[in-house]
Amino acid sequence: MMVAGIGSRKGVSVEDVLAAIETALEAHGLAMPALSALATAALKKDEAAIAAAGRTLNLPVIIVDDAALRTVETLSKSALSLDVAVTPSVSEASALAAAGKGARLLGPRTVLGPVTCAIAISGDAP
Repeated sequence: MMVAGIGSRKGVSVEDVLAAIETALEAHGLAMPALSALATAALKKDEAAIAAAGRTLNLPVIIVDDAALRTVETLSKSALSLDVAVTPSVSEASALAAAGKGARLLGPRTVLGPVTCAIAISGDAP
């Protein structure tokens, strides 16, 4: 399973989200069909652009609760994210939590304007 975790400022566009996902995948030599799901924190559950990106890509959007966000170790650290979202990186923590036990990040989050995207693969992936 490969999950794109998404973090964003409020009110971003679906184009912003899709561009961040594409940029993150390209950074790891991957393409869009590789993804199994998108994920984000519960505080972003009403962010229309993230839901729209899931529909556009025909992927489920997994909403990760705060307790799960706290259980994973992120590579990136943002004081603002920690204050607002209980994790130092919404995109990284969401991707890891959604990909399941033993998941790992392919690298630190990609920042593209107002959106961050991190790619995680499940622990059973090669």
